[in-house]
Amino acid sequence: MLRGIESILIEHWAALFRYALALTGDREKARDLMQQTALNALTSRATAPQTGREQSWAFRVLRNAWIDQYRQERASPIVDVDIGAAQTPRYYDDRLLDDMAVREALQQLDVAHREVVMLVDIQGFRYAEAAEILHVPVGTVMSRLSRARLLLLEIIGGKVEVLEKARRRRS
Repeated sequence: MLRGIESILIEHWAALFRYALALTGDREKARDLMQQTALNALTSRATAPQTGREQSWAFRVLRNAWIDQYRQERASPIVDVDIGAAQTPRYYDDRLLDDMAVREALQQLDVAHREVVMLVDIQGFRYAEAAEILHVPVGTVMSRLSRARLLLLEIIGGKVEVLEKARRRRS
């Protein structure tokens, strides 16, 4: 069984890391979350997931580890300063600007909306699979996703003017 869980983690590691990064908003925290996820999965007494449900099982383990970490952080808050945010590259191409706008907009969503966008739109889970991972009804996934997409459009829409001005200045 241990070998099966290792294989599942290895197979889905990149997708899990992207989800961890979206949840935490920080690469170091995402790495810590990935380590905790692997530890939880490998030391779990739970049986191996059913065939075809391995990916959603791995995402559920990660999400549960994130919830545990979130609860611990709330119990003892730690001030974390992101020094890298102050260092801005001098030159951007349009794709980088677009990517940055989407990432920034995604981080502005509340966790419930950000999670559902990550699972359905970015990771490609079906609504039912996302509902299983999040422990909510399928209808809740659908309504959260609809609202999240609208919020993203509103957030990004406000930034389009700024991006267009920056592009015109470079021309």
